[in-house]
Amino acid sequence: MSLVDILHSLTPSPPVLLSLVLAISLVESLALVGLLVPGVVLITSAASMAGHQDIALAWLIGAAFIGALIGDGVSFSLGYRHREYVTQRWPLSQHPEWLGRGARFFERYGVWSVFIGRFVGPVRPIIPLVAGMMHMPPRTFIWANITSAALWAPAYILPGYLLGRTWQHHLNLPPGLEAALLILAAVIVALAFIFSWGRHQATRHGRLYRAIAGTVRRLPLLRRPWLALSQSGDVPLASLLLLVIALGSLSGWTLMVTAQTDPLPMDLFIHRLFSGLQSGVTYFVGTLFAEIGDTFGIIALTLPWVVWFLIGKRWDVLLHWGGAFAGVALLNIIGKGLFERTRPDTPDYLLGSFSYPSAHTSTAVVLFGLSAAFVAAELPRQKRFWAYWGALALALPMALSRLVVGVHWLSDLVGGALLGLVVCALTLLHWQQQPRQSLRPCPWALLSVASLVMISARVGFLPPV
Repeated sequence: MSLVDILHSLTPSPPVLLSLVLAISLVESLALVGLLVPGVVLITSAASMAGHQDIALAWLIGAAFIGALIGDGVSFSLGYRHREYVTQRWPLSQHPEWLGRGARFFERYGVWSVFIGRFVGPVRPIIPLVAGMMHMPPRTFIWANITSAALWAPAYILPGYLLGRTWQHHLNLPPGLEAALLILAAVIVALAFIFSWGRHQATRHGRLYRAIAGTVRRLPLLRRPWLALSQSGDVPLASLLLLVIALGSLSGWTLMVTAQTDPLPMDLFIHRLFSGLQSGVTYFVGTLFAEIGDTFGIIALTLPWVVWFLIGKRWDVLLHWGGAFAGVALLNIIGKGLFERTRPDTPDYLLGSFSYPSAHTSTAVVLFGLSAAFVAAELPRQKRFWAYWGALALALPMALSRLVVGVHWLSDLVGGALLGLVVCALTLLHWQQQPRQSLRPCPWALLSVASLVMISARVGFLPPV
């Protein structure tokens, strides 16, 4: 059975899909829980599958409407009847700023806050709870809840439903693209879950951190290393977990890739898929991103920042960044020479260069991953996930460009990404060994513009390497 057939066999039936849409809408609107769930991604994916199965749109919108109605109703009831209890329980006990943000929004817009808040991501799951705590008249809340849900449901359902109805019926797409998109959607949902929930659990305020800390302190053999790691503040649990997971995954993935001389079936499938999608436009875009991610491109992107840190005499920053880039370059050279994996296609400027792991991907992960970690350290805790999502949005097209131009297999990209994460984790662990001076003040906007000018010059005047 092909991958497409397997995915089709796993596609939920219409009643299950309707139930999923109702459940996602309910949870996404539920007090506090909605902050931890990537509701937009989930409901768009479910609506897309429903559109592909030609489920009646009215049923789908109705399910989303009912779920949103119940979710906000339960949230309002919790705030109205259990005000003191809710504020003393997790997660509000750990994040009082969430409640403060919702209260300020409610005070500003009054009755209209329930209607408006339905469409404002950061306060959507908080406003009904706050409205209950403020003892908004239940009749007023009910009308605001019904009218806002009636507009919210089609606004969130229609884009995904339209995608599901049109991607195979009206677009000339190569066979297998549906399977690739479903896999990509699953990866995005998993990453959204990790960034929205897992990242917080590895910080000092997370339950995972507290559970591990409590266990370690009861074990004499582990207590001293734990205390040694915490000399600069929090134990860098997130970096430690990233190192363990990335290193283990890289080892297992490399063994799987090098166990056979031929490309993996997955590699052949993705290669055929991207070959079918190739056109003059896609090849131009792929080449553009490939040039941004090569040696000259990385130098162009980082040069303004290097100059700034040299002026500020931030030798610690420069040494860590330099060590990370030198380390990932050396590991790529060793890996390519050791495994000698042949590329799908080898242009003249890559003659003599092997395929595994992808140096473009690993370098992009190091560049944007470390940038996200440094930027996140300067942001409030509740906004740090934006830095990591930005890094993902920048690194992903850099990696996929190697498939577009046809010089790497998909497994090369996975190996390169895991290698980059290992280098990121090692660099961050060394950086976090002692307290560091803040990077502020730093002209972020000016340096970013300078990087764009430099990378434009690199793309316009220098050949690919």
